[in-house]
Amino acid sequence: MDKRTVDVAVIGGGPAGLAAAAAAKREGAGEVLIIERDERLGGILNQCIHEGFGLEIFKEALTGPEYAQRYINEVRSLGISIMLNSMVIELNSDRELIVSNEDGIHKILTKAVVLAMGCRERTRGAIGIPGSRPAGIFKAGEAQHFINIMDRMVGRKVVILGSGDIGLIMARRLVLEGAEVPAVVEIMPYCGGLLRNRVQCLEDFDIPLLLNHTVVDIKGGERVESVTVARVDENQNPIKRTKKTIECDTLLLSVGLIPENELSRMAGIALDEKTGGAVVDEHLMTSCDGIFACGNVLVVHDIVDFVTKDAEKAGKNAAMYSKKKLIDEPDIPVIPGLGIRFVVPQFISTEEVEIYMRVMEPGSYKKIVFRDGKRIVKTKKLKYVSPPEMIRLRLRKQEIGNAKKLSVAVE
Repeated sequence: MDKRTVDVAVIGGGPAGLAAAAAAKREGAGEVLIIERDERLGGILNQCIHEGFGLEIFKEALTGPEYAQRYINEVRSLGISIMLNSMVIELNSDRELIVSNEDGIHKILTKAVVLAMGCRERTRGAIGIPGSRPAGIFKAGEAQHFINIMDRMVGRKVVILGSGDIGLIMARRLVLEGAEVPAVVEIMPYCGGLLRNRVQCLEDFDIPLLLNHTVVDIKGGERVESVTVARVDENQNPIKRTKKTIECDTLLLSVGLIPENELSRMAGIALDEKTGGAVVDEHLMTSCDGIFACGNVLVVHDIVDFVTKDAEKAGKNAAMYSKKKLIDEPDIPVIPGLGIRFVVPQFISTEEVEIYMRVMEPGSYKKIVFRDGKRIVKTKKLKYVSPPEMIRLRLRKQEIGNAKKLSVAVE
């Protein structure tokens, strides 16, 4: 086993990892290393050939590969080291990595680590759909890879379970490739994806969205032949009398994303059960000193531009930590209150900071209220809130004041 020492190691070469590595290098870190398990950089962006990326960062609409390439070019121009086809198989709290690739096993010692492993899709097994096990059941991202990367169609009559953004985008993609999408089925009373995707991918293509419905059975021998859907009650239990059969040859699952935190658990990093990601402070540092988390491994974001901003912050702070210049601030806990699903970061200091959160249910003309005990720290009025839309609010130093513990709620 060979041994190597770097200043900042970034695990993951997708949009978060690329941005974090570039930011760390710009901040003056010595050797910065990206470790990527795939054969190329870019991550999930490589299969996202639709436009819509870069509106926040570059003020123009780019495809996923175009967006990724801008950061790949920067990473290479900055002289950042890259290990492709390389899997991190061990991470400990002392920031030591064990990496496996075709050249063997490598031990990498670091001054700081940035976790940027992204997320994975929930599977059929995770949601327990009854029925037979024929061919023709895919995760939405998996289908996207088959069509956009491998040039292979997954089916000709496709039902999509779940209205997450990947599912919505794939509904449009399938229709453009000549397939029929008889329904997108969503168990919740609201669409799980961004409003713009609901409009552009479903409404513009006359694809039905069945809210408060789920798939209760799958029929087929060698291949899917039909699915049975039913309306659900307020407890999400299927209502038997509402069952109906939809003939199809394919079922796509778009039922949520899970942050890839196996390495985080291995290192003993504290995780938030609501986000599935690490508990972090305002520097995006985890409970293990010198290990930072960003992007979808921290919390599943709504758009990639905010993944990038998140990652740049983590990369900059990792570089500062590697140079022993990161100031340790007192931690003030931030707690999700009524109507708030989660908040990130979970700990802040008295310095200005951006807090982001998701609500539990949609609503109009709501207020987001931060409190320190009985003291109202900040109030923000919003015309509309929805669970798929991340809310980002900045707390100023004078607003935080000498707060001991902050709570945030929807009113």
